[in-house]
Amino acid sequence: MEKLTVNKKPTLEKISPGFGSSILVRQHTKKIKNKNSAFWHFHPEIELVYVDKGKGKRHIGNHLSYFNNSQLILIGSNLPHNGFADRLTTRGTETIIQFKPDFLGDTFFKIPEMSAITNLLEKAKKGLLYKPETKKTVGPKIQSLIDLKGFHRISMLLEILNDLAVAEDYTLLNVDGFAFETEAQDSAKIDIIFKHINTNFQRPIPLDEIAEKVSMTVPAFCRYFKKATGKTFTKLVNEYRVVHATKLLSESQSSITDICFECGFNNFSHFNKLFNEITGKSASKYRSEIKHFLQQD
Repeated sequence: MEKLTVNKKPTLEKISPGFGSSILVRQHTKKIKNKNSAFWHFHPEIELVYVDKGKGKRHIGNHLSYFNNSQLILIGSNLPHNGFADRLTTRGTETIIQFKPDFLGDTFFKIPEMSAITNLLEKAKKGLLYKPETKKTVGPKIQSLIDLKGFHRISMLLEILNDLAVAEDYTLLNVDGFAFETEAQDSAKIDIIFKHINTNFQRPIPLDEIAEKVSMTVPAFCRYFKKATGKTFTKLVNEYRVVHATKLLSESQSSITDICFECGFNNFSHFNKLFNEITGKSASKYRSEIKHFLQQD
């Protein structure tokens, strides 16, 4: 297994579509020379990735696997992941589509006709990997978005999402993992909180410290955070640390004890207990099974 440079912290990536557009469409056609460009990050936008000719590593939540030809992946909101195409072969392309869950408004996906796509976006929070049959039919449609604009781009994206929603040849990648669940409202406040977690998760973060960052009392902050994320602040920070631990376990040679403390835990037994609760296995078992995560499309 080729060792990649470990990016220390998952980054909250800010995504800005071009003027007059509500979705971001990018295509890479050159070989990726700087592996550090595939950084460990998360964002509220849903991400659709299609690589037609290339190879690389998938690290999505606590899932690690490799591809050696092509891949089609749908990643839900706030699911930590790396960039994917380490190498594009000759004439290979990587097409990336990013859009917010409410890019068509707060209620569009709540109408009955959109129920299949709504279910798809919910499943995508665990990461969906599609197999050859769907890749063959949907891949060219994803690539066509590069040349489409306005209504025609939105229309094709909805067609793509519907194709993915009815497809049955997929695998859930981050089955036992998690996403950073947040609501769209008050995103500036959530951004401040996540950025503070990202910068400081390797040490204890007192509640009064994070509450002060968003100008709230501790009780008000706890109520707000639980309502916005569905989790307590302590639980989310611990999940954040455990996902970072899965990255270090897969990409570094550090001992599990060292990784425990590097991720912000100050008690090894507590780390093992939380790691088991979140991933469904011990840290040592997770590391020993990494070699079995190798998959071919």
